[in-house]
Parts: sequence; C-alpha cells; structure tokens
Amino acid sequence: MFQGVLIKMQTESGSPIQYYLDMGGDFINMNQLLDKTITISFERFECLNCHRDRPIYRQGFCKSCFFEIPQAADWIMRPELSKAHLDQEDRDLEYEKKVQLQPHIVYLANSSNVKVGVTRKNQVPTRWIDQGAHEAIEIVQVPNRYMAGITEVALKDHISDKTNWRKMLTNQVEDEDLVAMRDNLRQYIPDEVSEYFIESNSETHLEFPVLQYPQKVTSLNLDKTPTYTGTLKGIKGQYLIFEDNTVFNVRGSEGYVVNISVA
Repeated sequence: MFQGVLIKMQTESGSPIQYYLDMGGDFINMNQLLDKTITISFERFECLNCHRDRPIYRQGFCKSCFFEIPQAADWIMRPELSKAHLDQEDRDLEYEKKVQLQPHIVYLANSSNVKVGVTRKNQVPTRWIDQGAHEAIEIVQVPNRYMAGITEVALKDHISDKTNWRKMLTNQVEDEDLVAMRDNLRQYIPDEVSEYFIESNSETHLEFPVLQYPQKVTSLNLDKTPTYTGTLKGIKGQYLIFEDNTVFNVRGSEGYVVNISVA
C-alpha cells in the first residue's frame, strides 16, 4: 500500500507516454498498473503550500493560501495579466520574474477539439500531455508570458481555448491539419508578436496508454466517494480511466492524501 498527497502525475515522452505518481518518495509507474485492480482511499487534506489539513479550495491549495501565494495569482490562468516585464509586483515580484520572464509558447493542441493555449517553453510537450492532446503544434515563441497572453487573447476570437474533457476521455477526436490552421491564424497575431511566428515546424503526435476507452464517463469525486475500487484501463491527460467508465482526475484532486493499494 502507498500513502501520499496527490500531485499531478509526472510524464515521460514515449510510445506510449509513461506516467509516474509520486507518493511521498515512492514513484509508481502507472503504466504497469494497467489491467490491475486499484483501490483509492481518501484520508485527509494537505495544502500543497502550508501543508495543513485544511479543505482544498483550488489547485491543491487551501483557501487562505490560494488568495495569498504567487503560484495561484490571476496571471497563472490569465497570462495577459502578467506584469513582471514592467517590473510591477502582483504578489511576489521575484517569483513572478522567474516564471514570467522566460520563453513561452503559444500553441494549438487537439484533444477534444483544436484549442489555443499558452505554456512555458520548458513545459513542451508536458503541457500537451496533461491536456490529453493527441497532436499539437507551436505557433509563436516569445520572450515573456505577457506577450504569449496577449497573443492567446487575440486568437481566442477565432478558435476555442477550452477542452471538452468528456470528449477527450471517450476519444471522440479527429485528426486536423494543424499546420494549415496555424498558418491561417497568423493574420490575427498582434503586430508586436508577429516576428516570433514559427514557420518551419510540424505537428507533434502523442500516444496515450489506453487499453479501453469508456463509452461515457462518470467522474470520481473523493469528497462524495472516499473509497473506490476499479480496474485501470487507461491513462490520458491527468485522468485515470477505469473499466466501469469511472474516471479520476489526479490533478483535480491535488492536496488530497490518499492510500493506494493494488490487488
């Protein structure tokens, strides 16, 4: 039996992608658990910042930490609000400079549909894997988060920025010509970003370790169902997929301390 606080699964590129769950120093290769019966039991909370047993509010943090720490500031979800390039502090300028003032990518990813998104360059292809995208392509590479954010805002008027997680998990996806879509979106890129357009790249294709996709999905909520047992049939995005159509969002349950046993 393993016990630890849930954080998002670490991944390693491959065919298929390899998934690892850090359970307090014990790393579980989740791919090796395919077709095995797993029991997940909720024990308590542990905020990823203060480490206290407090109900998780969002992103693995308790409510007080969420509204105080720089890792949960608004610019995380809305990169166009970044201000470190102006030397302006939001919550912690040193942290904000470290994260915001580095190369960022604006990309297209196809999971349930093609969407536009932003990530740090060093998070490629991890970000695409976490979203369950089976194909993706870079549009621009810019020197800071703010420029990536204003590019995403401009492109959202012409393409979605949301993923339908149910379609992604049931594999209701189609291949798209991302090169053509990227080239078509070029005209909408802000003038100050146009020089950073990437012309000579191709699509990245990703293969997930899934033996059986569900016909429909039922989401496991540890608050309502503190103990669950099922046979693992696949991993996609940050979701575990079980034989009975139950899916469990590991990243959505960050900050939950659980016991995991394998039969």
